[in-house]
Amino acid sequence: MNPVHQRNEIGVFYKFLYISLGLAGFLMVMIIVQKNTTFNQTEYGASAAMVLFLLFLPLAVLFGEQFKHSSVEDPLPKVKVVAAAAEAENNNNNHINNKIESRWWENVLSPPERGEDYNILQALFSIDMLILFFAGTCGCGGTLTAIDNLGQIGTSLGYPKKSISTFVSLVSIWNYLGRVFSGFVSEHMLIKYKFPRPLMFTMILLLSCVGHLLIAFNVPNSLYVASVIIGFCFGAQWPLIFAIVSEVFGLKYYSTLYNFGGMASPIGLYVLNVRVTGHLYDKEAKRQLAASGIKRHSGQELNCVGTSCYKLSFLIIAAATFAGAIVSLILVVRTYSFYKGDIYKRYKLEEEEGAAALHNGRENGQGIKVVAA
Repeated sequence: MNPVHQRNEIGVFYKFLYISLGLAGFLMVMIIVQKNTTFNQTEYGASAAMVLFLLFLPLAVLFGEQFKHSSVEDPLPKVKVVAAAAEAENNNNNHINNKIESRWWENVLSPPERGEDYNILQALFSIDMLILFFAGTCGCGGTLTAIDNLGQIGTSLGYPKKSISTFVSLVSIWNYLGRVFSGFVSEHMLIKYKFPRPLMFTMILLLSCVGHLLIAFNVPNSLYVASVIIGFCFGAQWPLIFAIVSEVFGLKYYSTLYNFGGMASPIGLYVLNVRVTGHLYDKEAKRQLAASGIKRHSGQELNCVGTSCYKLSFLIIAAATFAGAIVSLILVVRTYSFYKGDIYKRYKLEEEEGAAALHNGRENGQGIKVVAA
């Protein structure tokens, strides 16, 4: 790709990113301001106008880029030059590889080096995948449980309805910011400092434990902070999990492994939300109902009030998430040397080999095909 063209594309991407971050920041400021004051109609209109401006600003960027490019003469059509000999060689290699891969049962427990293309069973039976899946189940299950019960937690702890809607908004905004942070910061740290991505994942899990403990002990106004932490951590976990999967197990079967990794979320949610949090909440609600001397009618909804409704549940969730963080440290140790090396080395070599094959094809006078891009 033309370096100038590439820099231009990156510049446009960053414009979109900054606009989205500005929108998220503005919404968060409005939520905080609205909590402490009452807006009149003019102030509501001004804030709505600002939100609409930020929403439509990307269109202005698109039109500006289109105008900029239309004022420049189109370059000559791009072409792909493919060495016929290299193409034939690749077809032959693919035929051989297909024969080898057809005997999948012979190498399930003998995976290639990290970063190479694992087949599906090699990845699923890998210790690295099992560790990542367990840690993801604990981390995503815990944060999703908190998000799913956020409104009921706020009600049981005595927060007003206005504050509860604020919690939901904070979770959504910080969920997005967590995704941006984990994607960009982990990539920057990896490239510049060789900082292992699994270690970043461990740190996110430990941070989410803080949010769970704030809910468990009901520190005054702590639910605001917990909403920010849990939203951020939930958003940050997914890019890290899927990036680790692509880097350690290769990209050939990434779509299948992506969906397998996604199973950690519903499994963790079922265990920690339904079997732990829901069960303990109902148990405490029944105890409170019996203590008040009120007889429960069939089908009557259970309501629990006080810190005891979720204290034990979130202590268990915090402990499970901490266990996930400790287990993920095993993955950090196992992949430490891999991340300290050049994890993109394989793709660079493939590019160099392709260029070398093209060069050899030209020198040997073999056929070359020119195809319009």
